[in-house]
Amino acid sequence: MLNAILTQVFNGVQYGMLLFLTAAGLTLVFGVMNFVNLAHGSLYMLGAYVGATVATASGSLLVGVAAAVVACFVLGALLERFALSRLYGSDHLYHVLATFGLILFFNELARIIWGEQPVYASVPQALSGVIHIGGIRYPAYSLAVIVSGLIVALGIYLLINRTRMGMLIRAGATHPQIVEVMGINIRVLKTLLFAVGAALAGFAGAILGPLVSVQSGMGEPVLITTLVVIVVGGVGSVRGAFGAALLVGIVDTLARTFLPLVLSASFSPGIADTAAPALASMMIYILMAIVLIFRPSGIFGKEGS
Repeated sequence: MLNAILTQVFNGVQYGMLLFLTAAGLTLVFGVMNFVNLAHGSLYMLGAYVGATVATASGSLLVGVAAAVVACFVLGALLERFALSRLYGSDHLYHVLATFGLILFFNELARIIWGEQPVYASVPQALSGVIHIGGIRYPAYSLAVIVSGLIVALGIYLLINRTRMGMLIRAGATHPQIVEVMGINIRVLKTLLFAVGAALAGFAGAILGPLVSVQSGMGEPVLITTLVVIVVGGVGSVRGAFGAALLVGIVDTLARTFLPLVLSASFSPGIADTAAPALASMMIYILMAIVLIFRPSGIFGKEGS
């Protein structure tokens, strides 16, 4: 039983790493630009499509992931520069309507390019086995996903806290006028930040490709969970996104795995089979509600912000 729990905890950490990759860029866009980008999930979907397609054609998942990151970076920069930047300063409702339209556009574009059938990517041969961790056997590729997420998280931390660009990003989040007075082109900074966020979403989609079927519309469920992560962690906080992503990933995975067993021990199989999936899907929203009761700004958010 302990091995089963540890395995699911690892699965939750893996899921949390993927959520962090999508949440990190999105929370920076929220925090710095004050822009609601619902199309972030579509960038995740396109990253998965490009990664799977290029990996299949080249025979290398690494090449596919690199292609997805570059494609989403360029697409994110173009979207921000020629479409979304025109909405800065407008009501958030316009952000929602515009980016929701982009969701519909990208979903149909994916169907036109890749068709209705799911696209699949293969796990690299070198990572197709299992690794023994203590007393459990865990898939090597899933462990590689966790390590990749940790490396990216460390890179983002160093970027935000140890580089001049990170200093400008943090300053731009609170005092954009002062940053402009210093001679920094805040518009270029915002474009670059949006593109980096898009690249992170594309990276998450590309490395998830071998684990799921890549299909149109796959970005919306991830977007919803990502928004939960941002709210729980605190809008604009990368540290909060990391901690909340791990928390949400583990809670969601453990609830979906073990809640049916817990309910079946107390109720009839019919009731347990009906209630367990519904209750498990609610757990992350219950978690979010509990956090907001005690910390309305999120676990790592600034009070009063």
